Amino acid sequence: MLGIGMHVQSVIGRTPLVELTTFDVPPGVRLFAKLEFLNPGGSTKDRIVRHILADAERRGLLRPGGTIVENTSGNTGAAIAMMAAARGYRAILTMPDKVSDEKRDALRAMGAEVVVCPTSAAPGSAKHYVTCARRIHAETPGSFMLNQYDNPLNSEAHFLSTGPEIWEALGDSVTAFVASGSTGGTISGVSRFLKERKPDITSVLLDPVGSVYHRYFHDGVVDPGEIAPYFVEGVGEDHLAECMDFSLIDDVLRFTDADAFAACHHLARREGLVCGGTAGANVWGAVRVARSLEGPATVVTVLPDSGSKYMSKIYNPNWLKANGFSPGDTSERKSAL
Repeated sequence: MLGIGMHVQSVIGRTPLVELTTFDVPPGVRLFAKLEFLNPGGSTKDRIVRHILADAERRGLLRPGGTIVENTSGNTGAAIAMMAAARGYRAILTMPDKVSDEKRDALRAMGAEVVVCPTSAAPGSAKHYVTCARRIHAETPGSFMLNQYDNPLNSEAHFLSTGPEIWEALGDSVTAFVASGSTGGTISGVSRFLKERKPDITSVLLDPVGSVYHRYFHDGVVDPGEIAPYFVEGVGEDHLAECMDFSLIDDVLRFTDADAFAACHHLARREGLVCGGTAGANVWGAVRVARSLEGPATVVTVLPDSGSKYMSKIYNPNWLKANGFSPGDTSERKSAL
């Protein structure tokens, strides 16, 4: 019988790819989205955590009963907590305080220790969630830190799994791959795989207003003055992650919280897909890229996690109103969709 005796990490990947049909795009241009929220830990981060932990175990960097430490915006943490629970490790996870309560509660439910840090903390400061994780790692004997932002195994995981799955499903019909990035693992790994098979595929990174990647790509500058808070979780960054390979990226588009949330509500109400803010950003960008093409063309993106983690935010009218988003901003913004 299927599934009997299988470990949870053995069912990571092979997620469905569905066509999005309710967006206004040119004739002959098709949109596809990979449902990464159907991984057992609820997000695409299951792929990188499985790959990095397996490598650490093989190399003796993570031993039975050891401690895993990592900074996370929630989804990597969920994958770590899931696999730590299943494999008998302790997990200590640091995260910025903008991360939803649902994400924090899920981590604690699986036995992880959660350390919440101020989102406003400057990169490199003692209170920044990355610095905090590094300190805990240094102070905890026998601990292992994934270092997801700078670990090349992050993008390798997507090169070995996500990219091949997309190619297997769509082949050389793929015209463009579009995805937002924080660590850069998804956009870099998938782009490298697809471009090795079809060099003229266009790869487009999506970056929120308040992140450093857009300006760096276009001007070669990291401008601290552009770093600003934004609501979409798990995307953009206040420093350059070494996993982000800009040589594989053809363009970077900037989006707003309202753009991402509008696409989330469209996906929910028109496609029946309740997704997180990063998925909304990805679809907003995929639609923009699709509108720049002539058919036949195929644009593909990923839906990294589920909207169930954001019911208190993106799908809560009171939260939206309190943070300056009217219902029209999120459900009926025709210009964004």
